[in-house]
Amino acid sequence: MSPSITSLNPSSGTPSGGNQVTITGSGLTGAASVKFGSASTAFTALSDTQIRTIAPPGSGTVQVTVTTPSGTSNGLPYSYIAPSLASLSPTSGPASGGNTVVLTGTNLAGVTTVHFGANLAAFTVVSNTQINAIAPAGSGTVAVNVSAGTSTSNSLSYTYVPAPTLTSISPTQGPLPGGNLVTLTGTGFTDVAGVFFGAVPASSFTVVDSTHITAVAPGGNPAGPVQVSVTTLSGTSNAVSYFSVPAPLLTDISPAQGPTAGGNSVTLTGSGFTGTTSVHFGAAAAPSFMVDSDNQLSVHPPAGTGTVPVTVTTAGGTSSGTVSYTYLPAPVLTSLIPNQGPATGGNSVTLTGTGLTFTSTVSFAGTPAPFTVLSDTQVVALAPAGPAGPVTITATTPGGTSNGRTYTRLAAPGT
Repeated sequence: MSPSITSLNPSSGTPSGGNQVTITGSGLTGAASVKFGSASTAFTALSDTQIRTIAPPGSGTVQVTVTTPSGTSNGLPYSYIAPSLASLSPTSGPASGGNTVVLTGTNLAGVTTVHFGANLAAFTVVSNTQINAIAPAGSGTVAVNVSAGTSTSNSLSYTYVPAPTLTSISPTQGPLPGGNLVTLTGTGFTDVAGVFFGAVPASSFTVVDSTHITAVAPGGNPAGPVQVSVTTLSGTSNAVSYFSVPAPLLTDISPAQGPTAGGNSVTLTGSGFTGTTSVHFGAAAAPSFMVDSDNQLSVHPPAGTGTVPVTVTTAGGTSSGTVSYTYLPAPVLTSLIPNQGPATGGNSVTLTGTGLTFTSTVSFAGTPAPFTVLSDTQVVALAPAGPAGPVTITATTPGGTSNGRTYTRLAAPGT
């Protein structure tokens, strides 16, 4: 009796062949050959009703037959089906390649090559529906396909994303403890995984768009320059410099008093004054200042009253400490005792008034006189010699020059 076959399992495969096919039928004992179309292939007769064989390479649909000494069986169709791709994950990656891309589809078991554009990729066949490929280096958007023998699958798009680039950072410096907002400008800011100040990640960051990121600078870096970079799924950018600046230190002020109207010249001493952005006397900003060096500032105080703290602000923050400045009202003279004396001078004159504590000069018609401050309300001056007649006496302090009081120089008798 001639052999008869009733089923093939499976009844299809990839054009590259190589898959196992089980043939079921009857009269299969003594099988001499198994053919897929005209192509003979290796087989093993398991019983009179079953043969196990390996599909040879092929294309299209062919008839499978078994030949025994009793003749050749009927044919059953076997289809060579090209591999097909359904998806890629991820669909993009770094231009340098090296990342794993999962290809899913059908009839992938016999795949022999995987292409990303013109470049071959290393791959592993996981199953008939999955391949894991290692993306080669590339650029732009390329077609990904797989081949099994002479059959090539459909193509899916894969995009190579260049590593991000940094062009600028603003501001370029900030306080040593961090916490300030910094804007990064560049390209390729998509899929951002991190912003780093040296090895320290930014406290937080926001991708504004593909060319701008705002980041909160972290603490933890030493004073001085640190390299800032951006990391995305496509790689790490070049670095730009950012300076971590300690807060300024204010140690002294001279003079420590001045007029309520402000405008006088004051010298501040300390450290870290380079890049000073403002100087405050209490809540009021000084109208002008000059950075003489990293250790000295020349300042014109604003108007004010009372005793106020003085602070210096730089990119590193605002100084702390106990340096203060006292606004002094101009002194006021209310009386002179005596209000006259010999033109030859040498006599003591008591000036009474207010605001006399910091008296620096007592003047008789422009001529300085020796003096002693007794209290905030009294100064004793030694009248200088001068022409007979009335003269104006004034007292000067850091708060200004007082009103004038009249003192009369008396000519000696007989002159």
